[in-house]
Amino acid sequence: MHTIAMSAPHWGPAAGFWPIFPLAWGLLWVAVIALAVTGFRKGWWGPRRAAAATPGATPGAPTEPTATAERILAERYARGEMTDDEYFEKMSVLRGGAA
Repeated sequence: MHTIAMSAPHWGPAAGFWPIFPLAWGLLWVAVIALAVTGFRKGWWGPRRAAAATPGATPGAPTEPTATAERILAERYARGEMTDDEYFEKMSVLRGGAA
């Protein structure tokens, strides 16, 4: 049996490299899994990326400090709680202009 195994074409001078191939495949799969975990955590794909694609829901993105106040004023104006003059006066105050 030993003679048959040694005479096969894959047993020869390069037989010393056989442990490298399973090790390389193992390292490849570890790298693929690490890349997937890193990409999922950083939001390259997955639920965070879907949430970031929706307007107004960009977590971690820099926003203006007055964006929330402007949105509240716009909602109140849309509901009819304030007049045009009141709305524009308050918006100019928020944006740093003179009232």
